[in-house]
Amino acid sequence: MSPTDPEPDQRPWILNVGQDAAGHWLVQDSRGKLEGRFVSFAAAMAFARSERQSMPGATIVSAACALVPTIPFAPVQPWEYASQYRAAA
Repeated sequence: MSPTDPEPDQRPWILNVGQDAAGHWLVQDSRGKLEGRFVSFAAAMAFARSERQSMPGATIVSAACALVPTIPFAPVQPWEYASQYRAAA
């Protein structure tokens, strides 16, 4: 394999299901490409099970400690809204 052709990621997919420090239920994958926030453990597990279908060899693991969200869940601030643009006719 040449240096410009990186090998595909061979690490197995792991879906961590657990709560953050604030008590929100999260699902995070071990590669940092997926995160979801849920209202209950059951909802988080249902999501993890459905996502596992598209991740060959993935396993679901209950997190042993609090997960740290990678997506901020703070309310959107007024200055963060996108501007409204109209398409040119």
